[in-house]
Amino acid sequence: MTPDPAPTVQQLLAFYLEAGVDCALTEEPVDRLADPDIAPAAREPASPSPQRTIPAAIAAPATIAAPRGEAVAPEAAIMSAREAARTAPSLEALRALLEKFDGCALKFTATRLVFADGNPKARVMFVGEAPGRDEDIEGLPFVGRSGKLLDRMMSAIGLDRSSAYIANVIPWRPPGNRTPTPQETQICLPFIQRQIELVNPDVLVTLGNPSTQTLLSTREGIMKTRGRWFDYDTGTRVIRAIATFHPAYLLRSPSYKRMAWQDLRAIAKALEQPSSS
Repeated sequence: MTPDPAPTVQQLLAFYLEAGVDCALTEEPVDRLADPDIAPAAREPASPSPQRTIPAAIAAPATIAAPRGEAVAPEAAIMSAREAARTAPSLEALRALLEKFDGCALKFTATRLVFADGNPKARVMFVGEAPGRDEDIEGLPFVGRSGKLLDRMMSAIGLDRSSAYIANVIPWRPPGNRTPTPQETQICLPFIQRQIELVNPDVLVTLGNPSTQTLLSTREGIMKTRGRWFDYDTGTRVIRAIATFHPAYLLRSPSYKRMAWQDLRAIAKALEQPSSS
């Protein structure tokens, strides 16, 4: 059997980008097989190698390995986030606060802040977990494959981005699309809570398990929470909230689209009622 040809550098880089590797942690390669007891000065100097150009898509300064946000203790960062979010009088002010907030390390590995999209005066607000690669590039939530499916889901009940407001619990993309840590979620939570309060929708829709458990204070899985109505208390008003599947999950498991359609119909029915604000 003829062995497969070795992949080219371009093919390897394309594979890494597709897998979510879009930043380098250090400027120099690390020999993880070297004996750690041997001092660096005692090792045989490596022979010089020809200069190679690292594509901008994966090149990054060495400071990425230790972002400034990590210097802030999680408890202090959470308290700082609560204080900052509480002072925001408008969505514009809240966005400006997030742009300056350094308490979450995700800010220093993301390309840009992904704040929101849609109509801030809409009666319905959709909240997911965190941005992905496409969202990180464009600075808008739900613009990749799952975003296109969300657009079709909204269209099925007569909504679009001019009549809905869309955001995420986490406004910065975690490296490689990894799951946000509980600490990162708690640091960002006051900002999305204030965002919901300022938008003040009649219906809040949590997309997927993480946003549902975070915002609706439940530990049950999405199979038990979807289609159920919850009360979301902003402190000044109680908003009707409902959980449904994240579009990314529906792309992986299309058999659940029937259940999602039932949830969408419930949302449409709720929006037929007069606004309670």
